[in-house]
Amino acid sequence: MKDEQKIAKRATRVAGIVFMENGIVLMHRKNVKRNKDYQEYYTFPGGHLEEGETLEEGVIREIKEEFGINVKVIKKLYETENLKLNMKEYFFLCEYVDGEFGTGDGEEYSNNPKYIDAGEHIPEIVKQEDIANLVLLPLEIKEKLLEDLETGQIVSL
Repeated sequence: MKDEQKIAKRATRVAGIVFMENGIVLMHRKNVKRNKDYQEYYTFPGGHLEEGETLEEGVIREIKEEFGINVKVIKKLYETENLKLNMKEYFFLCEYVDGEFGTGDGEEYSNNPKYIDAGEHIPEIVKQEDIANLVLLPLEIKEKLLEDLETGQIVSL
């Protein structure tokens, strides 16, 4: 396959970094069978773009689906490429607007066979001081976030 074809088939994932109740909103993943490296870990809320969506629209939709809350995108913080999955990922600082945390109704909560090996999806608000001790994926974004929090580049909203 030519490089141009690989790039054309690259997936785009968006994720939000949301401060809420003196913590950060994360998805706790447990009993994951399809990830041979980690059976339990945390991720930033997000997912793949849908046809015709902007990056910002995608992150707002994904956070609503996963957590049941509405957010406002403040700014793009990070981007990275996952070469293993041929995916470009964008991470946005988001501000909580309203909604009841934990009421998401996304596909990950359904009986969709696509998620049979995906394990449990548990929405959590994790205290900032506890993040360093978590397996939070992607690890490079976790490290950038911790550094930016420590240096004051990012402050909770």
